[in-house]
Amino acid sequence: MSEESLVSPSWVTPDPTLSSRGAEPDNATAALFPAAVAPPRPPDWLVNPWDVVLCTSGALIACENGLVVLVIWQNPALRAPMFLLIGSLALADLLAGLGLVLHFFFAYLLRSDPAQLLTVGLVVASFSASIFSLLAITIDRYLSLYYALTYNSERTLTFTYTMLVLLWGVSLCLGLLPVTGVNCLGAESTCSIVRPLTKNNVAVLSVSFLLLFGLMLQLYVQICKIVLHHAHQIALQHHFLAATPHYVTTRKGVSTLALILGTFAACWMPFTVYSLVGDYTYPPLYTYATLVPATYNSIINPLIYAFRNQEIQRALWLVCCGCVPASVAQRARTPSDV
Repeated sequence: MSEESLVSPSWVTPDPTLSSRGAEPDNATAALFPAAVAPPRPPDWLVNPWDVVLCTSGALIACENGLVVLVIWQNPALRAPMFLLIGSLALADLLAGLGLVLHFFFAYLLRSDPAQLLTVGLVVASFSASIFSLLAITIDRYLSLYYALTYNSERTLTFTYTMLVLLWGVSLCLGLLPVTGVNCLGAESTCSIVRPLTKNNVAVLSVSFLLLFGLMLQLYVQICKIVLHHAHQIALQHHFLAATPHYVTTRKGVSTLALILGTFAACWMPFTVYSLVGDYTYPPLYTYATLVPATYNSIINPLIYAFRNQEIQRALWLVCCGCVPASVAQRARTPSDV
């Protein structure tokens, strides 16, 4: 690798206060450190530990979501709209995990701008598709409750395919922006907290996330109202509101919805807010401290949306050991599975 390379093996822009490796020391530095005792520079092969954390998270994300994609792909019974959307979420997270791993290896082995742009574009597209898939799952759950009698119609399947085409199309366009020239490689002053994304690009992504989060919040509030209304009607027929088992499971369902939304916000909100207020001059530690928790959302997604589903649990048991435990086979679906 030449000494004039400008590529940084990291997600953040190099500290602008540091001189390039090939620059001559200034007079003050020469006076404090004569040539014979010049201050040591970190070796070129030194790996940023935060990048190692991101790479490790990416590997875990890829393995975990790859299992979900494999199970849904191989099981013909899992073709309902709900499973298609869960599969879309798992595929998006799988690609995001692969993007994090590829970025680590390309950044420290190739150290080329084209490779960095491709991997960053893949990560942006994948995480965008993951967030859009979460919104699509929320919409699907709302429609399954609001239009319960007509939900299992051909029209619902068509609507699901339309959502999938739209969310992946928009995500692909967002991921192609850095590759097609919307990046800060030519002007470091336009960089955001994540190199090589520009400040405007990250601002658009952050505002879009806030809008999507607001829409998901509104939909989950409506879902809670519908579930509680149904539970109240059933409980009145039994004349014992608090003692009804259905009421207990309904409260669990509402708690599950709060857990889903709270986890999503806890993982992504710090990075989103920091993306709006920070720029490339801020300490890299802040970027990594908010970016790493955002990747954890892709680790948690299968635990919430896939592995808790009884149909996917049966398919996993069949894949792993060729049998289904009685506790899994006989478990009835409850509102807490919403």
